[in-house]
Amino acid sequence: MRVLVTGAAGFIGYSLITRLLARGDEVIGVDIVNPYYDPALKEARLSRLVEQGKGQFTFLRTDFADYPALTAALEGKQFERIVHLGAQAGVRYSIENPHAYVQSNLVGHLNLLEVARHRGAEHMVYASSSSVYGGNTKMPFSVDDRVDHPMSLYAATKKADELMSETYAHLYRLPLTGLRFFTVYGPWGRPDMMMWLFTKAILAGEPIQVFNHGDMYRDFTYIDDIVSGVMACLDNPPPDDGAVKAGGSEKPHRLYNIGNHKSEHLMKVIGILESELGRKAEMNLMPMQPGDVRQSFADIDAISSDLGYKPTTSIDVGIPNFVRWYTKHYGGRRWQN
Repeated sequence: MRVLVTGAAGFIGYSLITRLLARGDEVIGVDIVNPYYDPALKEARLSRLVEQGKGQFTFLRTDFADYPALTAALEGKQFERIVHLGAQAGVRYSIENPHAYVQSNLVGHLNLLEVARHRGAEHMVYASSSSVYGGNTKMPFSVDDRVDHPMSLYAATKKADELMSETYAHLYRLPLTGLRFFTVYGPWGRPDMMMWLFTKAILAGEPIQVFNHGDMYRDFTYIDDIVSGVMACLDNPPPDDGAVKAGGSEKPHRLYNIGNHKSEHLMKVIGILESELGRKAEMNLMPMQPGDVRQSFADIDAISSDLGYKPTTSIDVGIPNFVRWYTKHYGGRRWQN
C-alpha cells in the first residue's frame, strides 16, 4: 500500500510510519517541522525514518496549510490512502496563539480533504481529539455523545474538522475515519505534554505544576496501542452502504475513540514516575487551567466491536517504558540515536 502521512515528524506520525514501513508499505511523509517544540527532536525522528525506509519513505518538507505548495509537492507522487495527523496541537497554546490553529487545523484539514477528493483516495483517516468532549460529565465519553460545547479553540477546530469531513463524505462519498485520541504518551513523545514535563522536572530537582490541586484524571494511552488503532482503521474504510456508522453518520464516515478505557488519577501517575526515577517530586499545587478539563475516559466499544481494537499497555508498563527511553536517548542538549 502507498500511504500519504501528514505530521510525519510528529510523535504519532513518526510512530505510525515506523509501523507502516515495517510491514512493507511505501510512505510519503509531509511536515513543515515548525518550532512549536524542539525541531531537533522532529529532525531526529525524520532521520530514523529515512534510515529505516531505505527507498520506501519519501519526505516532503511542505506546509499542508498552503494548498498550492502542497499540490505542487505531491505532483507525480502516487498514493492510495491518507492519514492526516498534522495539526497545531495543545489546548493551552490555543489560548495564546489562536490564529495558528485556524490556519493549520481548519485550512490544513480542508486542503487534505481536497487532495483526497481530487486524487480519488480510497480512504482518509484523520486526527480528531478527546478535547471535543469539553466539559462532558457523563463517563466514559462515547462517540454518540453531543460534543458542541468545546472548552478551548483547539477543541473547536477538531470538532469543525469532523463536520467538514461529514460534508465531504456526503457530497463526494469520500471514505473518512476520524479518531479522537486520548492523552497519548510513550517513547519519542512530545516535550510539551505532562509525562515529559514531569519527568524532566523531577530529574532536574525542579517543581512540577499539578493543576486542579491534583484532582485530575486522564485516559493515558500508550503510543503502540494508538498506532494499532490507526492501522486497523486505515485498513478498513467505512462502507458507503447507508447504514449508521460509529458517530451517527449514514455516509462513509466513522468516528472512533482511541483510548485505554481507563481513567487514571494524576497522583497515581506521579507516584509511578517517582518510583521509576528514584526521586520524590516537588509539587506546586495549582488551580485548573483555562480550557482544561478535570477528567477524560474513553468508551472504546465502537472501535473494539467494529475493528477488534484492544489496548494492551497499562500505565504500570507504559510509564516505565517512557522513562527508560527518556533517560537513554535524551542527553539534555541533543537527541541521541
